[in-house]
Amino acid sequence: MSMWLVLTVQVIWPGLCLAMQHYPTTWGHYDICKSQVYTDEGLTWDYMACQPEATDMTKYLKVTLDPPNITCGDPPETYCALENPYMCNNECDAATEELAHPPELMFDFEGRNPTTFWQSSSWRKYPKPLVVNITLSWNKTIELTDDIVITFESGRPEQMVLEKSLDYGRTWQPYQFYATDCLDAFTMEPKTVQELSQFTLLDIICTEEYSRGYVWKYDKTVRFEIKDRFALFAGPRLHNMASLYGQLDTTKNLRDFFTITDLRIRLLRPATGATMVDESNLSRYFYAISDIKVHGRCKCNLHANSCVFEKEKLSCECEHNTTGPDCGRCKRNYQGRAWSAGSYLPIPKGTANICVPNNISPVNCECLGHSNRCSYIDLLNTVICVSCKHNTRGQHCHLCKLGYYRNASAELEDENVCIDCNCNPFGSESDHCNGTGFCKCKAGATGVKCHECLPGYLWDNGCKSRVCDNELLRCQNGGVCVNNVRCQCPPAFSGLLCEKPRCESEAGGCDPDSGQTPLSHSAFLLLLTSACVLLLTRL
Repeated sequence: MSMWLVLTVQVIWPGLCLAMQHYPTTWGHYDICKSQVYTDEGLTWDYMACQPEATDMTKYLKVTLDPPNITCGDPPETYCALENPYMCNNECDAATEELAHPPELMFDFEGRNPTTFWQSSSWRKYPKPLVVNITLSWNKTIELTDDIVITFESGRPEQMVLEKSLDYGRTWQPYQFYATDCLDAFTMEPKTVQELSQFTLLDIICTEEYSRGYVWKYDKTVRFEIKDRFALFAGPRLHNMASLYGQLDTTKNLRDFFTITDLRIRLLRPATGATMVDESNLSRYFYAISDIKVHGRCKCNLHANSCVFEKEKLSCECEHNTTGPDCGRCKRNYQGRAWSAGSYLPIPKGTANICVPNNISPVNCECLGHSNRCSYIDLLNTVICVSCKHNTRGQHCHLCKLGYYRNASAELEDENVCIDCNCNPFGSESDHCNGTGFCKCKAGATGVKCHECLPGYLWDNGCKSRVCDNELLRCQNGGVCVNNVRCQCPPAFSGLLCEKPRCESEAGGCDPDSGQTPLSHSAFLLLLTSACVLLLTRL
């Protein structure tokens, strides 16, 4: 099930704008792209870095559920309260508006009584896992500016993962893991965001802070803490945004950490409120979400101060002679130098890095110091650099060769502007990486260079599925874990974890309590023949 949730853009509160004017050197404006100034040559334009105002991004998203028929109400169901299994008077019926709980109720206006919420079907297929993927898509690059907050109407999940995509859902990487027991669920040590530092901010953690059962009304939310991460650079009350902007401007990996095109909430195990699931009353177990908050802004590379929503699509209103949905390239005839994103520095106005008009000439050889040879292409009416050095390529030697990516801390003219991707040959699919240095990982691998394994995998010239663990004693019935990838079973048992007595899996049958393996037909005849020979020799 999918739908577009469309609302109009809110007007910025005047009071907030007035308050911001008192702190120009601390926060920076970045809301005006250009202004007219008088110079010795007369009236001219002064260009500045600019970006759209942050807003509620749930007004522009598309939501998709997987499986698509997981929403309750078809057929109608009656639910019990998790806290009181005998109170079973909650109904869900998709055909009745008052009793329906469709996905759009995760994003409607809160504060109404009774609270509106989306709800899944119950765990009626237990012990098969009750797994739901909720995907939020913008079809646009978004920069997060505040905490992601998910409010559950029922108990919070005992296991869930928040994931992000930077390429419109083609690939995913985890943002954060959530569990009542991180070691058991994801083989990860539990950690909180308060334990992170400036050097570990990009670490993917598992937290147990938001997975307790529903006890109080404040125990309903699950958070991904954006502001706490901002505070590592800007201070506890975000009073030094200049420091944060400086870090964002010079560290591309940090900018990309707060940048998304899609979010995915993977609900892996519902709240049970106990150590054991009550199989006689499975209508107690389900997911219900009353609100999701995602606060951010359109990413326009500091080349636009507004973002419009037309024909179910967000796009930046580009300035500085740039164009594209993210203002990510120069307009035609304004490619006199390589495109560059705007800069937050120097604070508070930043640097616009505008695109300049072409100056077509066979001698206009602008190759950023990576080549001294150019060629004029008459058919294209343009000049291109020839034999780019320092692992660069492109019309102006402004791009990196495949297998290399842009060094965000180096100027375009620097010989070290392009860095070797250095993708792990066993963990990555190729030696190519994206613009942030992230390699494309094989199944089970993770990390910038695909040199680490996801929970449940073990490194062995690549990431192998972690089947067992001697420390956690996953192998059953006396099985021994071999290299964490398989269980070596005793003769009487088989299966991935040695969980199956062989008498159940082989013909002939045996006494399950005896632990003896049944004889095959050929083995029985051989044993009978041997007994006869022994008997004849004694006669």
